[in-house]
Order: sequence, then C-alpha cells, then structure tokens
Amino acid sequence: MMKKLLMASAALAMLAGAVPAAAKHHKKDGVEMSDAGLQAILDDESRADDKARDIYRHPAETLMFFGVKPDQTVVEYAPGGGWYTRVLVPYLADNGKYVAINADSSATNFPDRAREARSKGWPESFPETAAKWTGVNAEKILAFESDELPDDMKGKVDRVLIFRSLHGLLNGNRADSELRALREMLADDGRVGVVQHRAKPDASYAMSNGSKGYLKQASVVALFELNGFELVSESEINANPKDMANYPGGVWTLPPVLASGDTDKARYEAIGESDRMTLLFKKRD
Repeated sequence: MMKKLLMASAALAMLAGAVPAAAKHHKKDGVEMSDAGLQAILDDESRADDKARDIYRHPAETLMFFGVKPDQTVVEYAPGGGWYTRVLVPYLADNGKYVAINADSSATNFPDRAREARSKGWPESFPETAAKWTGVNAEKILAFESDELPDDMKGKVDRVLIFRSLHGLLNGNRADSELRALREMLADDGRVGVVQHRAKPDASYAMSNGSKGYLKQASVVALFELNGFELVSESEINANPKDMANYPGGVWTLPPVLASGDTDKARYEAIGESDRMTLLFKKRD
C-alpha cells in the first residue's frame, strides 16, 4: 500500500513541475498550507484511524508552517505512538531523512528491568516498528537517543519537531539537557517546531507546571530562550477556545484519552482535543 502511495506521490510531484498551480493548495499569511505529495499521504486509506484526529491536529497546515520539506533532514522528538511518524516517514522517504530521537535513557530511573530494557533497545526496535506502520524500508528510518546522534549529523538537522511532549520533559527534570542536545543537532538555519497543550495565561502553578499536561505559552518561550533559542513565529493553527484547560485530571480528560471514561464523555468529546500553542524557534547566537 505505501509503495503505491510513494509512486503516486512521485507522479504528483512530476505533475507539479508541469502545472505549478495544481501542485499547491491554499496559502495562509503567505505560508503554503499543503503540497500535493503531503496531501496524498494524508488522504491515503491507510490513515483511516489516524485521520479522525486531523480536525484537531491540522497536520498539513502545521508541517507547512514549520517549513518542513521532503528533501530535509527532520528529527521527530519522542515519536511515541507514531501519529506524526506515519506522515513524516513516507513524506521524507525518497529525498529526505527521517530521524527519531528519544531522551537519554542513562538519565532515567526505571521502575523495573523490563521497562529499562525496552527503553534502551528502542533505537534498534523503532525503525522496524515504523517500517511496519508505513511500508518504508527500515534502513531509511533512523533512531537514536539524544546523546548518541552520530557526529556527522550534528549541526546538519533542518527541522526538529516536538509534538505535545514538553510537559513530560519538565516533569522528568530533563527539559534543559534535552533542548541543549537538540540545539547541537540543529543546522545554523534550522528550526524547531513545537506543538504543546496550552494553559491559560492566568492559570495557577498547579494547572500549568506540566503535571496536568498544560504549559503557559510564555513559559515555553522562556524555556527555549534559556537554552539558546529565540522565537521566530507563532500560529493559532492548533488553537481550541473550547478547552478550559482546568480539569482536575489534566489534559488526558479530553480526547483522545478520555481518562474519565463514560463520565461526561459527550461533554468532553464536544470540546475536542486540547488547545495548543504552535511555535517556531531558531538558534540564538
């Protein structure tokens, strides 16, 4: 299925060269919101389950806002269940390079040996997992811990993408060290794209310190500035004004987790996924 998809993407790319107007979708604030190859991946029937989240996560608009292109070297930090992996891997497979990065496991305290073994074996297991998801050869999929990126890739990464995981770094007291490691990977003209659950500007410490999944946008900007970055641009692509961001159970109260089960399920489904900041950073001298 994915091989057919890649062939279709290539055909669309050839068509784009002959008919430029047909290869691009709409612009917003001067930024291309999609391209034909990316749209073919997003529309493929293999994404039937993932596609239900598109109305909240806006993958085409988000990736175009971040300036992701199919010939770039792109790091996805903490890919987790692979929702964006299943878009990025086929998009970069022919002309770019996809690299998954997880946190340095040597700085982690594990509750048991089984979990430690899974974590330490992740760089070897993830390419095979992503290959099964996408149909792309595992040899084209790279995975490293943040302290193990090969020297020949340092300073060569065009984009680092961090989707909804900054709160986990703060909760684990690893945000500073991980952001500094990501900065070392980034090319001088590279960018870091961040999507993160957003607390209200006047939220209490308890609701905005990351333990509930939410962070204040000003706090995220300050965190990046502290670690050698500066804000380039921000977008409301992933905003959701229905999210009050004040649930005792945190962001996981909302879809897709719905941690409260059937209790008030209809209410939370009507809200949808969380309100999210979408930020773009570059390295500061």
